[in-house]
Amino acid sequence: MKTGNSNGSNRGLWATRLGFILAASGSAVGLGNVWKFPYITGQNGGGAFVLVYLLCIAVVGLPIMLTEFTIGRRTGLNPVGAFRALAPGTPWVVIGFMGVLAGFLILSFYSVVGGWTLAYVIKAVTGGMSTFTSPQIAGEFFGSFISDTPQVLLFHTAFMILTMGIVLRGIHGGIEKACDILMPTLVVMLLLLMVRSLTLDGAMEGVKFYLSPDFSKIDGSVILMAMGQAFFSLSLGMGCLITYASYLPPEENLTSATVYVVLFDTGIALLMGMVIFPAVFAVGMEPTEGPSLVFSVLPTVFTQMPFGFVVSIVFFILLAIAALTSAISLMEAVAAFFIDQFGWERKKAVWVMGATIYLFGIPSGLSFGLLADVKFFDKTFFDVVDNIASNYLLPLGGMLTAIFVGWWWGTDNAHKEIERHETTFRWAKAWEFLIKFVSPIAVFLVFLGHFF
Repeated sequence: MKTGNSNGSNRGLWATRLGFILAASGSAVGLGNVWKFPYITGQNGGGAFVLVYLLCIAVVGLPIMLTEFTIGRRTGLNPVGAFRALAPGTPWVVIGFMGVLAGFLILSFYSVVGGWTLAYVIKAVTGGMSTFTSPQIAGEFFGSFISDTPQVLLFHTAFMILTMGIVLRGIHGGIEKACDILMPTLVVMLLLLMVRSLTLDGAMEGVKFYLSPDFSKIDGSVILMAMGQAFFSLSLGMGCLITYASYLPPEENLTSATVYVVLFDTGIALLMGMVIFPAVFAVGMEPTEGPSLVFSVLPTVFTQMPFGFVVSIVFFILLAIAALTSAISLMEAVAAFFIDQFGWERKKAVWVMGATIYLFGIPSGLSFGLLADVKFFDKTFFDVVDNIASNYLLPLGGMLTAIFVGWWWGTDNAHKEIERHETTFRWAKAWEFLIKFVSPIAVFLVFLGHFF
């Protein structure tokens, strides 16, 4: 029996198992994979970072994702309501508040970057990218665009309106239907782009950088970045997966769903690396370029390939799609908190919180223009919000979730919920060991190393 309630017509259930997997994958697959993963990999040693990232996914990401799915389905509530239901009258509810806060903060700057993708769709459609004959020219355009306040705010507004429009339509009618179409299309286009990148002259140098680890590059900072990226990419610790799992019917197989989502998400990130790094080296650009990597390198590649005009349009549409599928999960997690805890109608929750997140995101949008010289500890407002959410709130929330299930609510209770309508949970012992010891200790050590 569920611990929570359905809160009337404001809630719903996924119509199909595939719909849930694609939606959860859509939450995980986003700009963290196609924008952030490549440039963080480039800045942190290439292949060495990839190995650390994959290790973080295996020993921390996957077991914690299963834990979040279990909590969500068990309670049928948002993150705050879920922890309050499982541990009433205890401080554990703070984990839920941290998740909702992380979702709020991430969506505020995520919408800004999502707006960049919409602007590039228009640039591609109007043929403007034909002038990007070198990474330098493309980079100059990108720099001038993100410092143009009216344009940045216009597209930030447009992206947030798109996000809110889908979430307003609910679980089945909005989120599930959108992800059923968008996610498979994204995979097909990335495969085509990878093939094209690998056939460029000089591409193999990029493959070598990407797949040949230099272990001397690994230090505490790299491990922290890999852990933060694993949480950001998988949507862990931000309330999205608990919220999405709260709409699951009881017969859903949680273990297989977790594996599918992790494989889907990690595969997309690795695939994107095979698109970006061969292209980076082929056009003579540095892999340490940073956040502009996707916006500076790929447009140049498109101008050099047959049918590049069409490919550029489709790619940036799909980049916007990737951003949108994650943004709707962040919006849903925040909205579900107000729907469950305060009894708000879905329309009110989405409009009020969407507008609040939008307004909070404006300083992030101005961080490369009007507010570029305004620094907090040598970081722009955009970087501060990203750093707090990605490198602190998400890993800390995931660590406390693992401790909560491993030592408070109990792995036995979680185990029973996982097997409620399943066959035997075959890797239960391994999962219990990871949740009790490996996952929380790994995150704690990373935090400890960060402060020394």
